[in-house]
Amino acid sequence: MNEISTNWEHLFKLDPAKDIPDEDLDAICESGTDAVVVGGTDDVTLDGVLDLLSRIRRHPVPCVLEISNMASITPGFDFYFIPMVMNSTEKRWIMDLHHEAIKEYRDSMNWDQIMVEGYCILNENAKAYKETKCEMPDHEDVVAYAYMAEHVFRLPVFYMEYSGKYGRPELVKEVRKQLDSTKLIYGGGINSASRAREMKEQADTIVVGNLIYSDINKALKTVGAVKDMR
Repeated sequence: MNEISTNWEHLFKLDPAKDIPDEDLDAICESGTDAVVVGGTDDVTLDGVLDLLSRIRRHPVPCVLEISNMASITPGFDFYFIPMVMNSTEKRWIMDLHHEAIKEYRDSMNWDQIMVEGYCILNENAKAYKETKCEMPDHEDVVAYAYMAEHVFRLPVFYMEYSGKYGRPELVKEVRKQLDSTKLIYGGGINSASRAREMKEQADTIVVGNLIYSDINKALKTVGAVKDMR
């Protein structure tokens, strides 16, 4: 298993379609976060990805590309996250795009750098939910998806993605009980240090994204909130 499977606790996620000043990006990279993820849903272009990559590379922090389309795939990242949207109603988002990518890039893929994520999108108003034609799962559905991620697909990660909405800690806790070797990532609605701590009590790793663009100082405080829990 690679590094995130063992000790990543906090991730910042930057959207290549959004502007971020150099001083804010530098602060993110120097904050003590375990890695910076580049990924989004709308208007993700190769130029936008390369711009963020070149700026993040000024710092030693690990850099991850979460792949949203084949046109924006580029070498140069430390790791690559590949979502498998488990609650999508279309096979395209579970298998077909992955099959296409394997045909195109198989000979150059380094699986020590690649991690397939069992993705469960839990905000019906999120762009990613609509784009991937998801169906809203109930409590038992989410628990079953987590169980499938580990025991059926043997995935290294199960990702509960609320995409701007704060989820239910009790559900995250219940999902965590289903997982032994598969790591649980939580993302969505973390807009304070207290929420960062609350979700980190249940998940292995939390992701902070939107807060970077609305309140950089609060975003930076989520790092210390998580690290102080050790």
